Amino acid sequence: MKKYLLASLAMAASTFAMADALTGDVEKQAVNIPAIVMFFIFVAGTLYITYWAAKQNKSTKDFYTAGGGISGFKNGLAIAGDYMSAASFLGISAMVYTTGYDGLIYSTGFLVGWPIVLFLIAERLRNLGKFTFADVAAYRLKQKPVRMFAASGTLLVVIIYLIAQMVGAGKLIELLFGLDYMYAVIIVGVLMVLYVLFGGMLATTWVQIIKAVMLLSGATFMAIMVLKMANFSPEVMFTKAVEVHAKGDAIMSPGGLVKNPIDALSLGLALMFGTAGLPHILMRFFTVKDAKQARKSVFVATGFIGYFYILTFIIGFGAIMLLTNNPNFFHEVVKDGKPVMELIGGTNMAAVHLSKAVGGDLFMGFISAVAFATILAVVAGLTLSGASAVSHDLYATVFRKGQATQREEMKVSRMTTLALGVLAIILGIAFENQNVAFMVGLAFALAASGNFPVLVLSMFWKGLTTRGAVVGGFAGLLGAAILIILGPTVWVSVLHHETPIFPYGNPAIFTIPLAFIVTWIVSITDHSAQAAQDRAGFEAQYVRSMTGIGIADASDH
Repeated sequence: MKKYLLASLAMAASTFAMADALTGDVEKQAVNIPAIVMFFIFVAGTLYITYWAAKQNKSTKDFYTAGGGISGFKNGLAIAGDYMSAASFLGISAMVYTTGYDGLIYSTGFLVGWPIVLFLIAERLRNLGKFTFADVAAYRLKQKPVRMFAASGTLLVVIIYLIAQMVGAGKLIELLFGLDYMYAVIIVGVLMVLYVLFGGMLATTWVQIIKAVMLLSGATFMAIMVLKMANFSPEVMFTKAVEVHAKGDAIMSPGGLVKNPIDALSLGLALMFGTAGLPHILMRFFTVKDAKQARKSVFVATGFIGYFYILTFIIGFGAIMLLTNNPNFFHEVVKDGKPVMELIGGTNMAAVHLSKAVGGDLFMGFISAVAFATILAVVAGLTLSGASAVSHDLYATVFRKGQATQREEMKVSRMTTLALGVLAIILGIAFENQNVAFMVGLAFALAASGNFPVLVLSMFWKGLTTRGAVVGGFAGLLGAAILIILGPTVWVSVLHHETPIFPYGNPAIFTIPLAFIVTWIVSITDHSAQAAQDRAGFEAQYVRSMTGIGIADASDH
């Protein structure tokens, strides 16, 4: 194992060197040596954690859930690390930088989903599940069709979420090393695959914990420095931002980002209910030993995440205040035949440039390394949940009907990891210019429309049947996916059509009710023998979800 990891580190270094040679005379920011040194120190450190974790992984339980031995506080910190992704740190601060006050809708939306997870999901999920949320959804329903749906939902959400992280990482490496964006994305993909392939959930958890502490520390320092320059007065900060921003007073009013009430409601619903349907977040509840620790995890995570989102708002306004008229952070690009001044690396890099403005090259190196660690930890968690959906839910349970050995399941998991890595690289290149927070908003819409309704109804409604769960879940999931493609994000921004077929940026307000209604109608009209069996199993499931009775017996199976 040690020689594999040393070879991996050498491969990553040579990839950087090769990419550097291939970029030619493309105009980029000057190479930042302190930043690169700190970046390599971090990559080496996380690879060592992966090497250590690889030695601890002796079973599928170790690989998927770190053996179920993570404490509630550590898991809460790791969940916060998982949630404070590139979308949160780079994307929200970029949205505040470009649109002002309206960027706060993402901070609020991302946060308010946590009480739902705390009071409705966490404890019951831990009592019912083993590795993935499909274990819960299929607890009393027919395994094969429900797991097929759950795996489809997981993979779709994971892929969209991965795109956002890859775009953020690619732009960061491009800025830091002066590399071409394509090679930057390839490097991120290679490192991501290595972490998951060798380290599993244990390495991912520890990378998330370390980077959460570093990110909170770095963001706190940035926010304090911004406030110091505004005499520790938010009013002075807002006044200075309004003075320099091209939109003036408009940045302190709603409507800059979300143009109509339907989009605002739809985005809010997606972010709120999507949190409770994200497969890589739900998977974290199986890394603790019992329901009490699962509750504690959510409580700790909510505190850290809430604090962090306050900081991103200050960082966004700090970027307006300190970067807007500073020529050191802009370069000239040609758009539609006209030269325009643009932030180097694009608006997603506003927070990274701000770190240099308040703390110089060394602090920029620290923030860049932390931002990269943020992305690596999140993509590792995402890839792990995608791999477990294929290997555990589809291969081991559906195709092999529970007869697969742990060795076979791990082999399929690693093959899936490689496939997801390649797919993430291709899509990361295709979606280069999308705002990363916006892309994650779409992943939340998919999770809220497909995974969340089925998960909630399976735990709380006796009338749910296998047919209802599968048809309703797919209706929400495919409905959201189709409307995203026909909406402005893909139809206009990616496929370059003039006007979108579906006018709204986020489909959740239509597709969440669709999933619930279709599930309900199909379930109540289902009078099959399987439906009677599904309903009969509810009492036993409800008792176990509320009390945890029987969990010790099931954990060995």
